[in-house]
Amino acid sequence: MDSVLRFRHSSWWVLLVRPLLFLVVSLLVARQLVLLVGSVDWQQVATALGRLDWAQAPVLLALLLLRQAFNSVPLPVFVPGLGFWHGFQNDLTANLVGTVAPPPSDIAVRISMFRSWGITPADGMPGVTLNSLAFYVIRFSIPILGVLLLVGEDLSATQVWLVVLSLVVACVVVVALILVARGERFARLAGRRAALIAARFREDVDADTWAAAVTGARQRMSTRLVRGLPPSLAALVAMIATDGAIVWFSLRLVGVEGSLLPTVIVLGSFFVAYPLTALPLAGFGVLDAALVVAYTETAGPAAEPEIVAALVVWRVTTLIGALLLGGLTFGWWRWRTRTKGLPYADAPLRDLT
Repeated sequence: MDSVLRFRHSSWWVLLVRPLLFLVVSLLVARQLVLLVGSVDWQQVATALGRLDWAQAPVLLALLLLRQAFNSVPLPVFVPGLGFWHGFQNDLTANLVGTVAPPPSDIAVRISMFRSWGITPADGMPGVTLNSLAFYVIRFSIPILGVLLLVGEDLSATQVWLVVLSLVVACVVVVALILVARGERFARLAGRRAALIAARFREDVDADTWAAAVTGARQRMSTRLVRGLPPSLAALVAMIATDGAIVWFSLRLVGVEGSLLPTVIVLGSFFVAYPLTALPLAGFGVLDAALVVAYTETAGPAAEPEIVAALVVWRVTTLIGALLLGGLTFGWWRWRTRTKGLPYADAPLRDLT
């Protein structure tokens, strides 16, 4: 209970300072990277944005929904009885809460949603762990696909090192997946860790019970992991490819033609730089600047304002758009739990306010 009180009393400044600190640091790093290709003419960026045909907005929305749909495939695979629609809600809502509130607020809302759907946290949280591990495997493996697309192009030393480090991280995560599937001791540790997080929001959580539950479910998790990992990894690759498609479409919307910036360069550079999304706010600022540098090297400095404008469109679509979708799914879930008379679903959320 003391940890909950400390969390509640300190969250007001964490809520403000932590995201702002991440934003400032990201923008400072981004500024240094962009200076490698020259200062940005923001007036020309605004002009490029003014040329947007907003009749194409439904296409961006459709691509965003497709991206989020692919992203929601693994969770119901790893959580028995969840279903795609509930997985879709759970992912979007956790993303919203995790962005606007300090951690582990996203875990709290996941637990609340699981309980409202009749899924025990002991069943749901191991699935969340497997979902996260699967995503990290793809996040740090996707540069391989980027290198294949960029065969024949000159890779910078930074890109090469990024690929190497990404593969190292991917290998570490794969080992963690193997331990989850085969290691009883690791399963007990995972259960205890999940219980400690849940105990910040509920007083009746027993770490030994959770550890025993996770250990007892280890065989089921192993079977679920073996069967569910291939389609989950395929869906996550499709999610990142759709994200790259939004970047490609945004570039074409602001007038960067394929003759200046071919599709293989757009997607290849995006995949190579994708591990930067592991930084706060999905790599906001740092990833964008890295893409500006990579794309400008091919398209030329004259295209830099249009490239920056395209990345603004991409960020608005994928960051703000996803948060708005999360607000809708959160509101829908709260309304449904109240109309169905499930007050216990709100219990962990009271500690967030």
